[in-house]
Amino acid sequence: MHFPLSKRKRKGQSRRPESNPLTKFEQMGFAALASAPTVTQFTPHSNTRPIPPPLHLIPGQNPVNPTSKPNFPLKQQSDKSIDLTVAWTNSISRHCRNGQLPEAASQFTQMLLAGVEPNHITFTTLLSGCADFPSHGKSLGPLIHSYVRKRGFDTRNVMVGTAVVDMYAKCGQVELARLCFDELKIKNSVSWNTMMDGYMRNGEIEDAIELFDEMPERDAISWTVFIDGFVKKGLFEQGLEWFREMQVSMMEPDYVTIIAVLSACANLGALGLGLWIHRYVLKQEFRDNIRISNSLIVMYSRCGCIEIARQVFHKMLKRTLVSWNSIIVGFATNGFAEEALEYFVLMQKEGFKPDGVSFTGALTACSHAGLVDKGLKYFDVMKKVYKLSPRIEHYGCIVDLYSRAGRLEDAWSVIENMAMKPNEVILGSLLAACRTGENVELAERLMNYLADLDPGVDSNFVLLANIYAAVGRWDGAGKVRRRMKALGIQKKPGISSIEVGCSIHEFVAGDKSHYETEHIYETLQLLYHDLKLCGYVPDTINDVYEND
Repeated sequence: MHFPLSKRKRKGQSRRPESNPLTKFEQMGFAALASAPTVTQFTPHSNTRPIPPPLHLIPGQNPVNPTSKPNFPLKQQSDKSIDLTVAWTNSISRHCRNGQLPEAASQFTQMLLAGVEPNHITFTTLLSGCADFPSHGKSLGPLIHSYVRKRGFDTRNVMVGTAVVDMYAKCGQVELARLCFDELKIKNSVSWNTMMDGYMRNGEIEDAIELFDEMPERDAISWTVFIDGFVKKGLFEQGLEWFREMQVSMMEPDYVTIIAVLSACANLGALGLGLWIHRYVLKQEFRDNIRISNSLIVMYSRCGCIEIARQVFHKMLKRTLVSWNSIIVGFATNGFAEEALEYFVLMQKEGFKPDGVSFTGALTACSHAGLVDKGLKYFDVMKKVYKLSPRIEHYGCIVDLYSRAGRLEDAWSVIENMAMKPNEVILGSLLAACRTGENVELAERLMNYLADLDPGVDSNFVLLANIYAAVGRWDGAGKVRRRMKALGIQKKPGISSIEVGCSIHEFVAGDKSHYETEHIYETLQLLYHDLKLCGYVPDTINDVYEND
């Protein structure tokens, strides 16, 4: 679906007027929220006496010997006052950062029982923790909001109110987030950007665009919300379209914008735009930003320019594990297995401990180079030496390792003994290997699995029909085609794309809608004749399948 860059409305036609009184339903919603159990009920305590803050947060207090006197200098003891609110908030913040929301709620409860008054930082910390860890935040967040609302913080304090909006949006309750946004007495750019991000995060793209149009003043983050939002949803061209509009509006992108745009370029193979972005980055203050350098390595690797990716890697002033993983995976996926394994060893010599992604790169390299024994050794080292539990992508690498080596039964054995249920990617890769090995029996077994996982995928049926056709079993191919028709499954046309002048052009088989169609088909005809002169013989199995 194409989403317009802007949906400007005529004056007086805004879908949500600024002075919109609460409907009866909304009033009931807020009334229910205000009557929710108070946060002090989240963690019950039988002892209601005043509770001091954690000893390790009280300046000068010895947590080993609490009865000892504080170790402040004598001249400071008389005038040094301990800010209990700050002490409690720091303790709550530590738990929130670690995702320990029940512990944070317990600390907040103790804070209230101790008679210490929380401030806006305390509330913002708790609400942000709920937003970052929505699995627990869905239950704790509304309780914190009820406490905050009774004190009017959610409407009068822009920081707390924005945190409430963010919490509901990230917990999937975007309508409640919008209610709280509309209730804010004062809004700043962070409030507007948070609400738009909430809409994008929850797939309400049109509402996000409408809010963008109503926004009084936009900044770089406002544009980045849309660029990054589209990229994360796989709408890469839309993301680049918004980036171009951002440039037209004379708004300078920040490093977060650049990372999102580079991700879009990597997924589209838009090398021209990626090169332009790289040149732009070299002129900016954030040119040495590690995350941007990592994104450049990924972009160049995805576009097949592994040597430029290597140059970016070696020019980095500081590298992280992500930097090493990016170049290792880049080498592996581009077929440079020797270099990938060399950098895998160098990474460990530099003091970096490989993680799951590192081993995915090493296993991929072994698969592409046909190093079966070495790949199996890495898989064993990952489990026994580094104590890493194999994820589905690691099992996928082992299946691919065996498949490329023609050991299809070993690959099938891995699938049968996996610690988790195989997905369609793993099964599909082995099914593709069955065509090369002309193993009809295994292909039929795989299709039983695939039919249960996702019966509507056309490519698996087409591949099975081609396997039957490759061994001359036309009855089997016909049976697959009849089954597809009975299930209402049609073969989707393949799409190819090419970048010309920083613009992406897409084509499907038989497509004649492009404005340069005549020249394109003339060039294809010339290429076809050149290929025939070089001895190329096309595979006609797909043609036989498609003739109905």
